[in-house]
Amino acid sequence: MILTKINLPTTICSLLLLSTGILVISTSSQDLALQQLIFALIGTAAFLFVSYFDYRSIKNLIIPLYISILLLLVLLSFLGVETRGSIRWIPLGFFNIQPSEFTKPILILVLAFFWSKNFPNWKNILISFLWALPLILLIFRQPDLGSALTLGAVWFGMLVASQVSFKKIVVLAAVAMLIIPMGWLSLHDYQRQRITSFLAPHSDPLGRGYNLIQSTIAVGSGQFLGRGLGRGTQSRLQFLPEFRTDFIFASIAEEMGFIGSVIILSIYLFLITYFLKLSEKTFDLFGHLIVFGVMSMLLFQTTVNIGMNIGLIPITGITLPLISYGGSSLVATLISLGLVASVARFKRRVYPD
Repeated sequence: MILTKINLPTTICSLLLLSTGILVISTSSQDLALQQLIFALIGTAAFLFVSYFDYRSIKNLIIPLYISILLLLVLLSFLGVETRGSIRWIPLGFFNIQPSEFTKPILILVLAFFWSKNFPNWKNILISFLWALPLILLIFRQPDLGSALTLGAVWFGMLVASQVSFKKIVVLAAVAMLIIPMGWLSLHDYQRQRITSFLAPHSDPLGRGYNLIQSTIAVGSGQFLGRGLGRGTQSRLQFLPEFRTDFIFASIAEEMGFIGSVIILSIYLFLITYFLKLSEKTFDLFGHLIVFGVMSMLLFQTTVNIGMNIGLIPITGITLPLISYGGSSLVATLISLGLVASVARFKRRVYPD
């Protein structure tokens, strides 16, 4: 039976979120919805392919994958196309690829392999950070603050999963607080404006605060049952910016209302809770770390995206996993989920290292 080889919780939740995203996108653009459907099919095939193989068999490919994505990020400066002031995509004829999205599952594998072999002392914490640092810096340079922050969240989440002591966590938090002011100086002007506009959006309602104000209006106007699919005035009349990507949750809230929003949140919550329980039941440390890394990525991206849509978090350009429009993000996320499905399937088979 094929169902015995498929991780049903991950598969069903993924299909529900994919279907929601395609449905919402189709109400504004049939062409983009078709493109999203094609990427969803490619991503689903990648999900099934990755989940079919024992996750431990990929260990020998981790370093080549890391070197490949590192080189691809370097080549992006020469081969990439500039879009809205950022160089994030490499044109490949009929579609563009965004390398930063594929760094996420690769970094998860790198750190899972590293922490499965090493104890979390200060030396190894530094080494683990040095594995992540080149990827973070190259992505931040594009500039892509959202993906850089996601990689940082993955690194921290997997550090926690490595059973690091609470004392070390407190010290690292103190160091981070000292570094944050330096990070502020390295931000681009528009990135600083996003943060300042979050604190006082109505000080410049037609400029820096426009996106946040329109997003919260869209969420509130949906009320309990929503305006109906394709009937959201904020998104359809172009008041809500990036309503298929960064602000798709606000579009969903406007058209599907509080009920639709709660259903979406419930699916994410179920998925994250399932991953947490799965990681606790996975006695193989490598598999445990993979699941926790994917959970950290999903939790961070979902929390930040929904938070910025409802005005609780500054706008950082992080998409909503499996729902927002974007082929690279979709495929990379499904590959990550495929790794989790593989762990769920093979975690009981313990092989010697």
